[in-house]
Amino acid sequence: MSAVPAPARGSLGPWLLLAPLMAFLAVFFVVPLAQVAVMSVSDPEWGFGHYAEIATDGFHLRVLADTFITALVVSLCCLLLGFPLAYAMAAAPPGWAAVMMVIVTMSFWTSFLVRTYAWMVLLGTRGPVARVAEWLGFATPELLFTRFSSTVAMTHILLPYMVLSLYGVLKRIEPSLPRSAASLGATPASVIRHVVLPLAAPGIVNGLTLVFVLCLGFYVTPILLGSPREQMVAGVIGQQVEEFLAFGEASAMAVVLLASTLVVIGLYHRRFGLDRLWG
Repeated sequence: MSAVPAPARGSLGPWLLLAPLMAFLAVFFVVPLAQVAVMSVSDPEWGFGHYAEIATDGFHLRVLADTFITALVVSLCCLLLGFPLAYAMAAAPPGWAAVMMVIVTMSFWTSFLVRTYAWMVLLGTRGPVARVAEWLGFATPELLFTRFSSTVAMTHILLPYMVLSLYGVLKRIEPSLPRSAASLGATPASVIRHVVLPLAAPGIVNGLTLVFVLCLGFYVTPILLGSPREQMVAGVIGQQVEEFLAFGEASAMAVVLLASTLVVIGLYHRRFGLDRLWG
C-alpha cells in the first residue's frame, strides 16, 4: 500500500480547515475584545484617564492586590491538596486509578454556580459546619461572606485542574526510581523530596500556572461567598457595569486584568513553553 503523500509546503489545505475556527474567534472574541479596549479610552471621553485612576487610586490597587493574593493562596492550597491525591492515583493499580479519576472528573459535570451554592449551605449558620461547632461547644462561626469561604470554594472548584496536571507527570515517573532510592536506605519522605518532587516539577509549575490564571478571572464564587470588603477584579467590573453604568472604567479594569494574565502566561512561555501547559 502506497503511503499518503504529505501536504506540499505552502498548501492552502490546513488554512482552509482553520478558516471556520478563525472566523468564529474573530467575530466572537477578537471584535468584542477590541470594542472593550476602545471603550476603555473613549467612554465617556477620549483619553487614558481610567488607566491613570487605576494606577493611582488606593481602592483599585487594593482590589488588584487582593485578586493576586487570593489567586496565589488558592493555587498553593490546590497544590497541597492535589499532590497527595495525584500521587496516590499514579501509584494505585489501574482499576483504582480509574475510579479515582472518575471521582475527580465528576466535578466538571456540575456547574460552578451549583457548587458555589452547595458551599453556601455547608458554611451557613444552619449548615453542618456550624452544627458541629455548636456540638463541640464553640460559638457559631461566621464563615460566609469572608475571604475564607470564597477561597475554600475556589480551591474545591479548581482542584481537579491541579490533580490532572500533576497526575500526567507523576504517571510518567519510572517506578524503579523511587524503589531504587528506598532500597538504598532513603526514607519515604526523602524519596518524595529528592526523587518524586524534582521529577514532578513540570507538573507542579503547570498546575500552579493554570489554577492561578483561572482564579484571576473568577466572578460568581467571590461575589456569592466573598466579603464585600475584599473584592476581586471581576466582581468590581460587574459592579461598575450593573450599578454605576461606568462602562469605560469597567473596560479599563478588564484590559488591566487581561494584561496581567498575559504577563503570567508570557513568563511561563518564556521559561517553559506553552506547549507544555497541558502536559
